[in-house]
Amino acid sequence: MKLLAVRRLFRIQRVVVRYQLDEMLLELPLPIWLRALSWLLPWRWLPRKPLDLSRGARLRLALEDLGPIFIKFGQLLSTRRDLLPPDIADELARLQDQVPPFPEDQAIALIEHQLGAPVNEVFARFDSQPLASASVAQVHAAQLKSGEEVVVKVVRPGLKPIIRQDLAWLFLIARIAEKASADARRLRPVEVVSDYEKTIFDELDLLREAANASQLRRNFEGSPLLYVPQVYWDLCRHQVLVMERIYGIPVTDLATLADQRTDMKLLAERGVEIFFTQVFRDSFFHADMHPGNIFVSTRTPWSPQYIAIDCGIIGSLTDEDQDYLARNLIAFFKRDYRKVAQLHIDSGWVPADTKVNEFEAAIRTVCEPIFEKPLKDISFGQLLLRLFQTARRFNMEVQPQLVLLQKTLLNIEGLGRQLYPDLDLWSTAQPFLERWMRERVSPLHLLRNLQQQAEQVPHLSQIARDTLERLQQPQQAEQSRSGDHWPLRLLGAALIGAGAMQGLAPLLATWPAWLMVGGGLYLVLRR
Repeated sequence: MKLLAVRRLFRIQRVVVRYQLDEMLLELPLPIWLRALSWLLPWRWLPRKPLDLSRGARLRLALEDLGPIFIKFGQLLSTRRDLLPPDIADELARLQDQVPPFPEDQAIALIEHQLGAPVNEVFARFDSQPLASASVAQVHAAQLKSGEEVVVKVVRPGLKPIIRQDLAWLFLIARIAEKASADARRLRPVEVVSDYEKTIFDELDLLREAANASQLRRNFEGSPLLYVPQVYWDLCRHQVLVMERIYGIPVTDLATLADQRTDMKLLAERGVEIFFTQVFRDSFFHADMHPGNIFVSTRTPWSPQYIAIDCGIIGSLTDEDQDYLARNLIAFFKRDYRKVAQLHIDSGWVPADTKVNEFEAAIRTVCEPIFEKPLKDISFGQLLLRLFQTARRFNMEVQPQLVLLQKTLLNIEGLGRQLYPDLDLWSTAQPFLERWMRERVSPLHLLRNLQQQAEQVPHLSQIARDTLERLQQPQQAEQSRSGDHWPLRLLGAALIGAGAMQGLAPLLATWPAWLMVGGGLYLVLRR
């Protein structure tokens, strides 16, 4: 492992020198000691021909040269437009999700090891030539003994040791950058690498992807909007995933879509509807919906249906985040900037001591130029991006779930405009959001919340009873006889605090919180 780490370090060093990434580092306002230390690097004393490439292109080519793990890191980094300069983000977005496949015999050996049987015993047919190859896994076509056409996804062998070593060096570089430069600290490199670490290890577990695909398929069962291939659970393992093979048109193949007379306007609008349905109805959204993962069914071009694959990255929002996000978006398009500012404070996305007036003025400065355009020309994703950049000046903490949502929205919006350039995203989203907000305050929704809270009452009662029983042990009982009731008062204070955290709005659905506060007051005030 140590030898691998040293070899990897020299490999990284050669790539850094080849693409002159050290020159990019020296463009930053570094401390004098670090700038002086850089002149001790031996290659800086050798003549180097200037590269006729932009800094973004140099960084992109370096990541491609370093292999699949760094390519994946560059893809993830390209989604953090709230952190990167536009020229670098645009170049990293060009990273292709195609890498050379690994040898067929390795793929077959790994599949047989995971399934515990030869491929010719498991499948009626197995194509050794891969259909596609990506940075983490590759896909082979096959046919089950029962006749179903499937694809077999298999993780690249030997990735984990390389990933751990690459991550160790990435963390080291990120920490050095944070200590050396204020600009680097603003970009939060350690946090970015941490996000990548979680993402890459999640993608290595294909059982997680299978579970995500099954849930997404269940959410859209029978829907004309989206089809998700069936997972064959009996043949799924941590490093092997077997699912239904789909036949569709790549969503970027506009010529073929036009040839079959696809309703492009409806197709674009349905992409937006799918996104908002996943985010607000299900709180379970496909967060890697780049064009390579999206196809269009050939069955009903007049009523086009999307097909989604590769569910390795899934995002979700809490009820509170859903509510605040929906109200934010509605307030945005009504140009109620004060409400947007107040919602950010109420949600905890920015510190509670943020001055509303100053935050409102900053949001207005960003948004007013955007809203001078026709609605069809407004980029919803760019609007969120500009908002997050503005909120960052007010110490907005990074919200991973919002970053995933922003990335997905940018993908969906860009795809929708590619399919139908006159797409008015807001006119498609507004009815959905307003209907969802009405349903949130409907009697049926409140009754459902009441039922959920009622189901928690036995559990809360058991906790209270267990606590009281502990307090009635001999020592506490003796203290109680002597007039010392502090344990019961402490329990009462805890009940008041817990009730207040549950919310004390004058609604029928909040009765358990009021009950807890009432019981707490009784214990605190009793003599």
